[in-house]
Amino acid sequence: MSDHTTLLITISGRDRPGLSAQVFDALGGDVMDVGQSVLQDRLVLLILLRLPPDDVASLTRSLQAVAAELDLDVDISVTDGSDERHRGVRHHITVLASPLAPRHVSAVSRAVASSGGNIERIDRVAGYPVTAVEFVTAHADPDALRTAVTDTAREEGIDVSIQPAGLDRFGRRLVVLDVDSTLIQDEVIELLAARTGNIDAVAEITERAMRGEIDFASSLTERVALLRGAPESVIDEARAQVRLTPGARTLCRTLMRLGHEVALVSGGFAEVVEPLAEQLGVRHVRANRLEVHDGRLTGRVAGPIVDRAGKADALRGFAAELGIPLERTVAIGDGANDLDMMSAAGLGVAFNAKPLVRQAADTSVNVPFLDSVLFLLGIHREDIEAADADGGIPGSAAGYGEVGQDR
Repeated sequence: MSDHTTLLITISGRDRPGLSAQVFDALGGDVMDVGQSVLQDRLVLLILLRLPPDDVASLTRSLQAVAAELDLDVDISVTDGSDERHRGVRHHITVLASPLAPRHVSAVSRAVASSGGNIERIDRVAGYPVTAVEFVTAHADPDALRTAVTDTAREEGIDVSIQPAGLDRFGRRLVVLDVDSTLIQDEVIELLAARTGNIDAVAEITERAMRGEIDFASSLTERVALLRGAPESVIDEARAQVRLTPGARTLCRTLMRLGHEVALVSGGFAEVVEPLAEQLGVRHVRANRLEVHDGRLTGRVAGPIVDRAGKADALRGFAAELGIPLERTVAIGDGANDLDMMSAAGLGVAFNAKPLVRQAADTSVNVPFLDSVLFLLGIHREDIEAADADGGIPGSAAGYGEVGQDR
């Protein structure tokens, strides 16, 4: 006879303070594994317990007595105690949807199974502004899993992120954000053009560049040339109109409170981006600068253009300066000029992006809330709210979309 027996104990019922303590008071032996989950006020508690065979009967009686007292359901079964959970590759799959339908969970579950994987756990990450749930999976072939889940996300119209489990997921990160149409809702060049009578021409060039039809440097040169002769004051006027994307302030302050680094890298203009960064508490900025002579725009950019390649160089430079490996960098953008930066990063996130960018990115977010990116990084809504309750908010001064633009 074996010198020990392994039991799998399953307990369910209405949760209440002190319940777990009373259950474990009734147990003996060695706890090999434990898992507890509460949804609303319903609890499920799983315990893998090893004890001498002669103790099984008395433990069963003791546990059944506690279960009767607390009005719990209890099931006790003998198992061999084997646990394959930690063998093979494990992944975290985060799913965002608004709303999250049962078919979405079913579809992702089938995708995991089709790649040879098994779901170990599903947890809610957030209930608003979108519903986010995280699947923890094991055994799946990484390439097959990514293909299956990505195809499912496209078919179901949901957003997903797949990341390997491991300590890197919890390390200090550098998150680099594009600005126009990502951190903010506007294209600053168009705000400027609206004051020179060239808005339609500029907007058409912007669209072509965002679709990848012309290179960014050429498009910027063409658009800035249309601003020639405008008074320098148009910059201040445009800056006053900038609207933060909903969730932008929450994203930045939460990341910085958790010890991460945030950088703004923009093909737009430092005259707007730098004050915005200051208000958000962001210390790292790379952007173009408009040339001004005698109080008027010359229609040229001063210095080298921050284009598609320049954005990627900025990400690498900030990462090296901060001592953060590229694997722990995140790039968020919406246009073709963000593709090199997103490719260089450990995780590239397409935010309400054009089809070309969504296809190339590691993951996409297609809801209008920038702080949803936090959920892809495993940060729970409750953690965000707890951080907000702790104290001051970096970049909380008035301006930049204060009215109804952020949480």
